[in-house]
Amino acid sequence: MTRHFRELSVAGALILVLAALAIFAPGFYQPQPLLSLATREAPTLVVACGMALVIICRQIDISVGSQFAVCSVSAGLLAAQNTPTALVGLAAIGIGALLGAINGTLIAGLRLPSIVVTLATMVTWREALRLQRQGAFVNLPDRLQWLGLSQSSGQWVLVAAAVALLAALGLAMRHVAAGRFVYAVGTDAEAARLAGMRPQLVTFLTFVFMGALTGLAAMMNVAQSPQVDPKSGTGLELKAIAAVVVGGVAISGGRGTLWGVFVGLLLLACVSPALTHLHVEAYWEKAIQGAIILLAVVADGVRTRKTDR
Repeated sequence: MTRHFRELSVAGALILVLAALAIFAPGFYQPQPLLSLATREAPTLVVACGMALVIICRQIDISVGSQFAVCSVSAGLLAAQNTPTALVGLAAIGIGALLGAINGTLIAGLRLPSIVVTLATMVTWREALRLQRQGAFVNLPDRLQWLGLSQSSGQWVLVAAAVALLAALGLAMRHVAAGRFVYAVGTDAEAARLAGMRPQLVTFLTFVFMGALTGLAAMMNVAQSPQVDPKSGTGLELKAIAAVVVGGVAISGGRGTLWGVFVGLLLLACVSPALTHLHVEAYWEKAIQGAIILLAVVADGVRTRKTDR
């Protein structure tokens, strides 16, 4: 119980929010709007899973929003040339992995601070895309929208894919050696090295995987729209980091679960529609989300101090 106190606390807060909505805004529970909300958040969940691994490894990646935009535009341009959908998806994942590998090489290979490296690449990719596209949208062929399925079927497929990925990664982090290596490096890189692990390789592969998941998320986003906005992904890094921190992953690394990230994202995702149904001004959304994040960080800090004592 104590081990998963943060995750259970966030789950309790989510239950309270959902209960309040059931009483004061039952219209929130209409099936189609809920499915649409889940579909919109599916790409964010995928990115948040990767971000959780990066933070558990005691790193940070604030370039995922720019990576997301590059992968989205690249996928759109390939699709516009009648490239098969499966190859478009693989290309998006591959481009994301390449961008992640650049971050990983600079951070793990040259041992530069991840916050500095990813800040630089965030600006570089975003500005390069702005210069290349000049704000022009990419028009997509009809066959790509909802992966060639009906809207309802496509939505279910995207949501199911995101949840399946979450479940697979959650199990892998606990029961597969590679997942345990990430926890070990995030807890104490030197101890992990003495135990026979290669911390720099683990860090590099974590960033590559983060990039690949960002490419997958971009493909999931592209499938939801007839056009690709070159500014897509703006603010995605903050949303993903917020879900991870609120979900109980320690910003100092080495601790946290993907299940907590899932609950944290659900809690943050419910804020905006909840305010709409409760007829509260929209500008309160960021304030409430900020308060939730601040409480999560304070709780983590208090817990760390008690553990140190």
